[in-house]
Amino acid sequence: MCLRTPLTLKVDCKMVFESIPTHKHDSPTLGDRRQAIARQIYRQLPGLNCGECGYTNCTRFAAALVAGDAETTRCPFLLQDRFKENNALVGEILSGKTGEEIKDAEDTEEEAGIIGLIDHLVADFVLSPLRGEPSCREDLHPFDIEVRAEVGDILRYRPWGCPITHFAEVLEVAHGIVTVHIVGPLHRLGREIEWKDAGLCMVIGFEGMVTRGDMPDVGATVRFLPEHCMMGKVHAGVIVHSEGDCVRIEGIDLKVW
Repeated sequence: MCLRTPLTLKVDCKMVFESIPTHKHDSPTLGDRRQAIARQIYRQLPGLNCGECGYTNCTRFAAALVAGDAETTRCPFLLQDRFKENNALVGEILSGKTGEEIKDAEDTEEEAGIIGLIDHLVADFVLSPLRGEPSCREDLHPFDIEVRAEVGDILRYRPWGCPITHFAEVLEVAHGIVTVHIVGPLHRLGREIEWKDAGLCMVIGFEGMVTRGDMPDVGATVRFLPEHCMMGKVHAGVIVHSEGDCVRIEGIDLKVW
């Protein structure tokens, strides 16, 4: 179900997503103004969570930019022509926007559509991790029936229809379904980490929180953008359970048009 008790993860891989608070219920980790600036910068970053900047995800990179611990040049994608305007806007924000301008920019973004990086499709909402968890939960069904996953294992797998190899920590195994948290591509984990190769897997479900966009009805077919998706690709599925701002989505499909 949607609201499971969060598990205490073994983070031998040193992969903890320290996300900048973006939800009303989160406690701020930066001062109010710095937190707002960091959120605004994050929304201008490519959102690929690739780790090339030296930070585990774009939210931590945004926090480092605000703290003065990093330069925008550490993100190779911001240097590309397609993100030229984003890079310029990040510079403007860091150079000293007023609180009112930050709020106006946030309000403008809330009114704007949620656009995926791949295919440039519009999503109904952003799916973020459940409270206290590092990424959205994914339910996997390995095509290889010989895969034996156990709680705490790190799995290496490729989702059906996705070109990117994933690494994830196993949270639960039941009836052939493996529930995981995404912990990143290999360069985030270090070469010493041990993993099990699960090969090709079908992603059959997501669990997370609706943090931007409209709260969907149970039974609705939706387009959603997982916050941790390295491709920034809009997914589709059916809402099978909701409780508060948390949802479970099944019938996952990457073929969205």
